[in-house]
Amino acid sequence: MFKLIGFIAGYYFFGFFGALLGLFIGSFFDRIRALGAGAMNPLQNALRQTVFLETVFISMGKLAKADGQVSQDEIGHVEQFMQQLGMTAEHRSQAIALFKQGAAPAFDIEPTLKRFMGVCGQTRNLKEVLLAYLIVMALADGHFHPAEEALLTDIAAHLGYGPAAFKRMVEMVLNQSHFAGGQANTAAALDDAYKALGVTKDSTDAEIKRAYRKLMSQYHPDKLMGQGVPEDMIAMATEQAKEIQLAHDLIKKSRNI
Repeated sequence: MFKLIGFIAGYYFFGFFGALLGLFIGSFFDRIRALGAGAMNPLQNALRQTVFLETVFISMGKLAKADGQVSQDEIGHVEQFMQQLGMTAEHRSQAIALFKQGAAPAFDIEPTLKRFMGVCGQTRNLKEVLLAYLIVMALADGHFHPAEEALLTDIAAHLGYGPAAFKRMVEMVLNQSHFAGGQANTAAALDDAYKALGVTKDSTDAEIKRAYRKLMSQYHPDKLMGQGVPEDMIAMATEQAKEIQLAHDLIKKSRNI
């Protein structure tokens, strides 16, 4: 569309060479439209990164307080999270302030989620990564408290995940974490591997391959950075991808494929 407009306008105002210039400029804008303006706009990408981080730490604070008190395990998890991000002292202070804001008893998280959806809602990967981080946070003390599960279910609903989709996401993240640091070639580990990929023992080889490729694509560093995941957080996504890879390798080995 832009190529045609550029060609006509360039020819009308500047003749043949103007038409060529208009065609070139129009082609550039057509490529931007095809890829999505957000993916080509550094300012939009920076805004996504800011909103993503704000939502992560505010939501972590809200989750930590959901069962009535912030446990030492939850504080430790957030501290480890910030260390993994390699945050500067200034950014660390901002993150702590956001966490405390979310942990305030009367804090309403709905406006934060609405802002996230307004800025990041068109990027499925950002929603899934956010939800995965929050599920890991909720499990930091070793179990799901009913209040945490209720809050996470509500957050998931704001992100567009129904109860069934959220339950499946929890199962996948939980079982992916079983492969952190290695794997055991046991029947129980194989069951975990299927759940980590969101498939079952009855799934065909082709279905398993599709599920694996989809998950690996979601955690691909270039794709995540292009959609607004801060660069510091890519290392965590890479670890998630390693766990998915280990689960897939175990399934392949069991099936001789």
